[in-house]
Amino acid sequence: MSSSALEKITTVAVDAHNDLARVVAERIATLIREREGTNRPVVLGLATGSTPIGVYRELIRMHRAQGLSFRNVVTFNLDEYWPMPPESIHSYHRFMWENLFSHVDIDPKNVHIPSGMTPRADVERSCAAYEQAIRDLGGIDFQLLGIGKTGHIGFNEPGSGAGSRTRLIHLDNVTRRDAAADFFGEEFVPKEAITMGVATILEAREIAILATGEHKSRIVRRAVEGDISVEVAATFLQRHANTTFYVDGAAAADLTRIATPWVLDEVAWTPELTLRAVVWLSLTTGTAILKLTQQDYAEHHLSSLVAQRGSPGAVNGEVFNILGAKIRGRSKLPHGKRIVVFSPHPDDDVISMGGILHKLALNDNDITVAYMTSGNIAVFDHDVRRYIDVLERLAASGSIDATKVRGLADRARAFLASKKPGDVDISDIQDLKRIIREAEAVSGIETSGLHAKSARFLNLPFYQTGKVKKDPIGAADVAIVRALLEEKKPELIFVAGDLSDPHGTHRMCKEAIDEARAMLWPTAKAAGRPEVWLYRGAWQEWPVTDATWLVPMAQEELRLKIQAIFKHQSQKDSAPFPGHDDREFWQRVETRNKDTAAMLDRLGLAEYFAMEAYVVE
Repeated sequence: MSSSALEKITTVAVDAHNDLARVVAERIATLIREREGTNRPVVLGLATGSTPIGVYRELIRMHRAQGLSFRNVVTFNLDEYWPMPPESIHSYHRFMWENLFSHVDIDPKNVHIPSGMTPRADVERSCAAYEQAIRDLGGIDFQLLGIGKTGHIGFNEPGSGAGSRTRLIHLDNVTRRDAAADFFGEEFVPKEAITMGVATILEAREIAILATGEHKSRIVRRAVEGDISVEVAATFLQRHANTTFYVDGAAAADLTRIATPWVLDEVAWTPELTLRAVVWLSLTTGTAILKLTQQDYAEHHLSSLVAQRGSPGAVNGEVFNILGAKIRGRSKLPHGKRIVVFSPHPDDDVISMGGILHKLALNDNDITVAYMTSGNIAVFDHDVRRYIDVLERLAASGSIDATKVRGLADRARAFLASKKPGDVDISDIQDLKRIIREAEAVSGIETSGLHAKSARFLNLPFYQTGKVKKDPIGAADVAIVRALLEEKKPELIFVAGDLSDPHGTHRMCKEAIDEARAMLWPTAKAAGRPEVWLYRGAWQEWPVTDATWLVPMAQEELRLKIQAIFKHQSQKDSAPFPGHDDREFWQRVETRNKDTAAMLDRLGLAEYFAMEAYVVE
């Protein structure tokens, strides 16, 4: 999808996350192949973070499957935390070797990453040498970038100037908060980092900047359509003649040509676009849908819509009825069906669909809740100590074997006493944390009206690294999901469509489900193919215009949903991985479910207390 006149950086929107990675990797591969057999190397500027990983995986695949060689490639990384030992689990040096360099044939001498261990007195000289090394090679041919929540590129935080060069910089509080999950606490995130400057980046001959997920949509629009500002370093890319912004559909959502294309040019009025336009008009004018007038439409670039339908009343009535038809109370929900609910973490089910889960239980459906990962890395060490104390007290009372408890307690306490932030837990502690979350999950669904036997714990292998960073989805993960689907033969499945979780677990779980479904039901009309409902809620909610079904909840039903969330005590008060929202999960749920209902009220439909939204895939 091409850029609009409002966009000051060429922006390419790609439907799928994986397709975006493939497009960018193919461009890099083309540059590498063009230089093969020459004396001039390809100089790549590389970025870290979750967004470029897909590009690196695709380059590795090309190296293995197509013989793409990196012998004639020189790389310069954007940044590194300071101070930071290269062997640290948090270092970008380690990140790059684990995610790219160790898997291709690049000469280690051609890899350049800012040193996080340079003494402070030598940092300025080291940064100048980094700049000189880039100049000695004729500059960077292709610079890969991500974009931070504040619009930073590299670690060029708000206030970075267009003339800035490689330097030591203080990290913005927002950046450190966003990194807190990787470091198991904001207090462990370094306060400084070494980064290439804006001027260094802008001297690259070609730049590709990547963004994925709904949580990046606002900063994408600011960087692409807004004015250049030192407060948003990515806006300086507007001055670069050969920059392309690659975004997935979610990150592109706030661009004017996506969000409100009718203000730019003539559009084809499909039912979906009509719905979006009328809801936008209603919210913009503060007028209920059935009260919108010819003047409202004319003043907001929507006269052609009225002309096509014949009158404002015709348009208003059509959209009002479409929205009303989305509402499904308990009587309109499935009865007596075989249902599988896939929950990426052991609390996503009650957080995102606790309301409908209770209704489906009341409707006598055969429900299996499949918890795809253990979620054990999201349990604090103090919870482990508390449960060990419980076991020791049970042992002291003679209720359980004291010898086994003593050995477990000694091993766990000895490890925790010497544990450093980011250290991988020993297997005993990983198991304890897994069991804690399993017990909480069972308690959560029992609160929702299901039986303990409804819970299935899949423990997909991709998650079992003991680290924040996970392995790619593999055949073993898909096989486990497929076996469950073959066993249960569901008529309806629920899948997390909430793809903005901080570390991509939701996205990876959906990938495993999609691959298993493709094996079992290769076509849309394949016999036994279940209907798929996508839920959200942990990180954001479906807009009412996107939702297929809106499921209302009474006050007591929302209270029951929150009680089910409370059963996840290890995630209460301060979850280890809160993402980009400081509130507790139950607070997010309460606000979002009430806001969805309030949105319908503002549009002039019936007033409900709260609502969950679902999209039928």
